[in-house]
Amino acid sequence: MNRNIIGKYVNLDTFVHKLDPRLKFLTNILFIILFFITDHLFTLCILIALIMIVYMITTRSIKSCFKKLKTPLYIALFLLIVNMLTIKGVVGAQGSLPYIPLPGEANIDGYVFHRGQTIINDIYWAPFGPNKIFQLTKFTVIRTISIFVRIYGVILTTTILTVSTKPVLLTKAINDILYPLKLFRIPTEIITMIISIALRFIPTLLEEAGRIMKAQSSRGVDFKNGGLKDKTKSFIVLIVPLFVSSFSKANDLSDAMTSRGYEPYAKRSHYRQLKPNWRDMIALLFIVGCTIMVIICQLDIIHLPNWWLLTFQRV
Repeated sequence: MNRNIIGKYVNLDTFVHKLDPRLKFLTNILFIILFFITDHLFTLCILIALIMIVYMITTRSIKSCFKKLKTPLYIALFLLIVNMLTIKGVVGAQGSLPYIPLPGEANIDGYVFHRGQTIINDIYWAPFGPNKIFQLTKFTVIRTISIFVRIYGVILTTTILTVSTKPVLLTKAINDILYPLKLFRIPTEIITMIISIALRFIPTLLEEAGRIMKAQSSRGVDFKNGGLKDKTKSFIVLIVPLFVSSFSKANDLSDAMTSRGYEPYAKRSHYRQLKPNWRDMIALLFIVGCTIMVIICQLDIIHLPNWWLLTFQRV
């Protein structure tokens, strides 16, 4: 069983699989928000550690959890180079400090005021000199790692949702969540169906792309080596058959839905009724606990250690 395909449901008997799909969908949105409003790297690391544990429980696979580090790692390396070119630091606390901003002023690259103390953006490495553009600074490292953790967290939470929820139940959950929009005469069933079909076709298209790559490789197309021109030709060889296959599958699906009498604006009844259970209450306590932890760290309700505060980096 391939557990690495994005968006594919894996039929396992786990605690997360038995949760209410509405709770999992809303939790997915909540954790994405938490990842991007958290200002401290250490808080992000706590969140990502909890999400990794939930992911391993859901998939029963430790290997796939670390395999998903690949994509955010590439993005982080690219952003590290960009940050090294754009963020300018100072030569540490021993150097001359020409200007220290007052609390409430806009943050600059050299200094940040956070909860009563000044965090200095020390230069760790400057191959062309401390006054040049290309620098590896404290803020560069913290910001890059923060973005890496955020992207990795979003990938894990989204994968947990799709891996542990059947497409039919996910459709029902989205429809229940969008139900208040019916008061404004918005066709929520049609929106839900579009989202469901889109989620359903993600793993199918990924598998189709894999088959096309193997078929083209057997014909002599090299997807790994070559220059930019060769890479472009290889990409065209892959993308054109994939588009043709996608349109063909969409046409077949449309014909199948029409032959079964699907009417978008017809009044619907529901066979499945979603009801919360004791597992949802336990999961809700876990979600509330994570949310309270982030709020406490953000609002400084309790005194955080200095080493925790020094990982501050708003992105």
